[in-house]
Amino acid sequence: MEWASQLCENRGLGSKMTDSKYFTTTKKGEIFELKAELNSDKKEKKKEAVKKVIASMTVGKDVSALFPDVVNCMQTDNLELKKLVYLYLMNYAKSQPDMAIMAVNTFVKDCEDLNPLIRALAVRTMGCIRVDKITEYLCEPLRKCLKDEDPYVRKTAAVCVAKLHDINAQLVEDQGFLDTLKDLISDSNPMVVANAVAALSEIAESHPNSNLLDLNPQTINKLLTALNECTEWGQIFILDCLASYLPRDDRESQSICERVTPRLSHANSAVVLSAVKVLMKFMEMLPKDLDYYGTLLKKLAPPLVTLLSAEPELQYVALRNINLIVQKRPEILKHEMKVFFVKYNDPIYVKLEKLDIMIRLASQANIAQVLAELKEYATEVDVDFVRKAVRAIGRCAIKVEQSAERCVSTLLDLIQTKVNYVVQEAIVVIKDIFRKYPNKYESVIATLCENLDSLDEPEARAAMIWIVGEYAERIDNADELLESFLEGFHDESTQVQLQLLTAIVKLFLKKPTETQELVQQVLSLATQDSDNPDLRDRGYIYWRLLSTDPVAAKEVVLAEKPLISEETDLIEPTLLEELICHIGTLASVYHKPPSAFVEGSRGVQHKRLPPRAGSGESTESPDVGQSGPSEAPPAVIPSQGDLLGDLLNLDLAPPTATVPSVQPSMQMGAMDLLGGGLDSLMGDESDTPGGRTEVQSPQPYSDYSERELGGDIGGSPSMGAGLGAAPAAMPASLGGAPAVGGGLGDLFDLGGGVGMPTGSYVAPKTVWLLAMKAKGLEISGTFARRGGIIQMDLSLTNKAMSVMTDFAIQFNRNSFGLAPAGPLQVLTPLSPNQTIDVSLPLSTSGPVMKMEPLNNLQVAVKNNIDVFYFSCQYPLSLLFVEDGKMDRQVFLATWKDIPNDNEAQFQIKDIHLNSDVASNKLQGSNIFTIAKRTVEGQDMLYQSVKLTNGIWVLAEMRIQTGNPNYTLSIKCRAPEVCPFVYQCYELVLKN
Repeated sequence: MEWASQLCENRGLGSKMTDSKYFTTTKKGEIFELKAELNSDKKEKKKEAVKKVIASMTVGKDVSALFPDVVNCMQTDNLELKKLVYLYLMNYAKSQPDMAIMAVNTFVKDCEDLNPLIRALAVRTMGCIRVDKITEYLCEPLRKCLKDEDPYVRKTAAVCVAKLHDINAQLVEDQGFLDTLKDLISDSNPMVVANAVAALSEIAESHPNSNLLDLNPQTINKLLTALNECTEWGQIFILDCLASYLPRDDRESQSICERVTPRLSHANSAVVLSAVKVLMKFMEMLPKDLDYYGTLLKKLAPPLVTLLSAEPELQYVALRNINLIVQKRPEILKHEMKVFFVKYNDPIYVKLEKLDIMIRLASQANIAQVLAELKEYATEVDVDFVRKAVRAIGRCAIKVEQSAERCVSTLLDLIQTKVNYVVQEAIVVIKDIFRKYPNKYESVIATLCENLDSLDEPEARAAMIWIVGEYAERIDNADELLESFLEGFHDESTQVQLQLLTAIVKLFLKKPTETQELVQQVLSLATQDSDNPDLRDRGYIYWRLLSTDPVAAKEVVLAEKPLISEETDLIEPTLLEELICHIGTLASVYHKPPSAFVEGSRGVQHKRLPPRAGSGESTESPDVGQSGPSEAPPAVIPSQGDLLGDLLNLDLAPPTATVPSVQPSMQMGAMDLLGGGLDSLMGDESDTPGGRTEVQSPQPYSDYSERELGGDIGGSPSMGAGLGAAPAAMPASLGGAPAVGGGLGDLFDLGGGVGMPTGSYVAPKTVWLLAMKAKGLEISGTFARRGGIIQMDLSLTNKAMSVMTDFAIQFNRNSFGLAPAGPLQVLTPLSPNQTIDVSLPLSTSGPVMKMEPLNNLQVAVKNNIDVFYFSCQYPLSLLFVEDGKMDRQVFLATWKDIPNDNEAQFQIKDIHLNSDVASNKLQGSNIFTIAKRTVEGQDMLYQSVKLTNGIWVLAEMRIQTGNPNYTLSIKCRAPEVCPFVYQCYELVLKN
């Protein structure tokens, strides 16, 4: 606690070592005595009494009854006594808010004291008293302290603004303290600058879209100047702030790197890591053929190496960060392999981390010394370390092809040691080597078979069974070996049972005459005697394959296997980019994004690296992302592998029988699905009407349980029930209902009441998830906007043989924050061959991340069988709000204000409608006509659309009588929206 640390500070203020006596008293009923001493006329006696009170408070005694007496002691010139009273006040003000107001006058008076230490002390204490009644009285003293002549007072006041903002954000904004804080960035004192940056960063974290730190080249220059002169923690604040800046070009990027590089030689490891973070980020913008790029790579290695000479705990933090750096830029440390060699006295956690980095740095140039080291480690006494070392030898073989033979030879030497756990690990990695280099090292199989009896770990037994099954034709007694495993089939782990089943089926397909009895025995064990559904299913599939079409069975079971990849444990690229932006923080130690472990009301701001030099990405508007749609958008339904890696981290506990109640406190879309970057589409539009300025705090996905998937995804109970029931109550003809507003007599007064159901076009349902990819569950769907509510209409069909229950749905973060506004209401079990139609209300308050394409939505649906993933695309018209009709004058001014570069032109072909009918149709989908004029037989419609996140889209549509092709010009501050708006026009007008 802050007051406890200040207490230690106070003891150094003229106190003697005998202060410990205050903590040794065991007297009872001393409150009355202390009260008398606090009201004594003698200053020394008063001070002693306050010390006793603070000591009692420190050890947890309740001395709040003395509040008025202690507050009376504030009126003193003695700095030590004043500090002690302020400590007491900070601790008890919250429990005694009415009494605390008594101290306000003293604060105001102390803020004008001649002694800057007292002024700073007063303003610091003010910031720590979290009582609403008092805060408004503190604005004036704080304003004076922010402009104080003494830098010590100014730097303390800067931090006080952040504390005050945490208590009452609106008050701070109304009083103009944020502007004053921004002015302090230009202060002449570097510590004031550092504290101002720290305060603004703290405030910006809780308001991710507020753009408080409006960084520009001039501000950056001031920060870099202050960097050289402030304290180490001030330097960290400034470096972290620099890391969030996006340079305009590679020249500016190089200039910043040059001025940050000296921080790499700082004695404080936190400063070094913050500097590394800035350099890693800005290197993205430097062309690789630049001389300075090579120089920078060389400069980054020594400080990272130096961090490894610190104590073990610091080494571990450094190694976790180095692990990320090596995955991003292995060339930085490619010549520094030796510093990662393990020392005999390293703790196990440091050893394992070093081992991991050694493998990442392994290459043809250094593989000989790496293997020599790893062989040495395999004879150590620490079992966990030895296992990891043996596994590392296998990973080297897979990574560096030229070393594979040497690695296999090393592994055989280790098998000859007959040390049980070494042998078992060696067999596991040799299986992977066989997968990587088929038909190359099978000569060692005989040696492996000799150790069959010593295998007792499931992974090693499964690996050995796989080898026997895969190379059965080369092993004379393969049937005997597999039969020996079969004797204790029911005692084996599931992993071994599944492997044994597959191996015996492979053996039968290779030697059918000799092994018929064996295959029947294993199929019988797997299907009739086992209660494991995975094993039973696989057994039945093999049985049916073998009995109906042995040729097909051979093609399936003995199919050629894909080679395994070199690095299977690399961090997924988008997550790695985010973690690089968090070097030097807990995220870089956990290797998880902050959203995975930071809880609370604050939005976690996702970060990403700047676009690479020469990548063609726009650097002008970092929040808006790329300047246009990609030329070849990915398939609507990506392969399962694309989604599995980065969609959901679900805890699939057994399903509960009852549907949990919806928690009112659960915020819609509060789940963090990805841990990816928050690339808000509305970066430069937050000041527009209706613009969202804050993204809800994502919850850590480690806590994401089935209970939450079941019912808690929704908002409040009333919201879930009301929205869930709405579609059923609506008329069946809603999709084709006439547009609101009668006729086009006055084009400038289109549209009836906002929020009324309109005749917007609803696309027919399409299949989003095939039954063959979802264990019999087929999902078809479409999207609709009805009465201002976005809905996802789903048809769930059960094509499996078993009943499906416990349905739940979750969305990945997406461009417009779409999230379920209630649970998936499948109230009855879904029987085989049954179809249920369900309408899911959606909100737009979920987490935001720019998708490619922009309207892509990744979805996970869970039932009692499994979790299934699919991807679909929604029409952007879903997000066109009912109050999107812009005033004519505003339209004109906005059209002029949007740069011409943001204008896109499209042709809508084969439309046989006149301008009035077209306008009416478009209005049904919330595309409003502002004005119409006719020039030389050509109708010009001027239209506006507003999206749910506040983006305005303006359009001009030209319709020539007799010409079926319309010309559509679209202008928007976020130009990547334009092609999707054009698609909506085409969809609505053609249907």
